[in-house]
Amino acid sequence: MARMASADIMCVDSKAVKEKFTGMIRQQDVRATEIDKVYMYQSYRPGDIVRALVLSLGDARAYYLSTAKNELGVVSAQSIAGGTLVPTSWTEMQCELTGQIEQRKVAKVE
Repeated sequence: MARMASADIMCVDSKAVKEKFTGMIRQQDVRATEIDKVYMYQSYRPGDIVRALVLSLGDARAYYLSTAKNELGVVSAQSIAGGTLVPTSWTEMQCELTGQIEQRKVAKVE
């Protein structure tokens, strides 16, 4: 969606969850700076694996999540061509197959 991304919560810390929980990353929670310049489709795509922080219980439908810290964001993704994306910066990932660059909010690797 234009102002938020929906996510299925699969793990809490390193423990897999047994039930299905839904989270929402709102536009203002994508990053800490230049919030008005955030475009959701350039931050996350369907199928991306994202490391996020739970901000609050949200509403009846979903928890509110944040990726506004450097270590939070996309940790694993596939390109449009189906190849694995490798981080090249905090805003870009590159396809191993085609070399094409795709925009993402990338999690900083420790």
